[in-house]
Amino acid sequence: MAESVRVATIVGSLRRESFSRKVANALAALAPDRLMLEVVEIGNLPLYDQDLDEGAPPPAWSRFRDEVRACGAVLFVTPEYNRSVPGLLKNAIDVGSRPYGHSVWARKPAAVVSVTPGALGGFGANHHLRQSAVFLDMPMMQQPEAYLAGVGTWFGEDGSLQDEKVRPFLADFMRAFADWCGKLAAVSGAAA
Repeated sequence: MAESVRVATIVGSLRRESFSRKVANALAALAPDRLMLEVVEIGNLPLYDQDLDEGAPPPAWSRFRDEVRACGAVLFVTPEYNRSVPGLLKNAIDVGSRPYGHSVWARKPAAVVSVTPGALGGFGANHHLRQSAVFLDMPMMQQPEAYLAGVGTWFGEDGSLQDEKVRPFLADFMRAFADWCGKLAAVSGAAA
């Protein structure tokens, strides 16, 4: 039996009825038992300012860094704003990557799911996030890709996934992510 992996789930939307959060919840429900998804909140992070890291950083930064550091993998679930990631998600990435040399992201297996009620599936946000992940030394799962379009019709009033056509894809995505995390753990374990 593979060891369980705690997954920091980073949701790139603050909206009360966020499709990204609904998708993150659906992914958690469909994840194999060996993945334990935990949403790490990013809405209260002050904007990154290096001056604040000299001395005692803001408590919200320390909480965020500690929560991500304690996890073995990261799942980003985000909408697309203006063909990129939302500002609050970019801020969370910056907060987690500092101070320089102490990034909480380094070497954590990762995956990204971009979400939109429109037709393009958040392609720009997905790829901008992947670009940052390369610099952050996060091995990003390449396949399957998850550009989720038309999500506005997928959920019931209680926020639960109602679209049975998409459920198998989301479950397959989470199985692939669990396998990705397992492969990387095996490689890093062999290197130790």
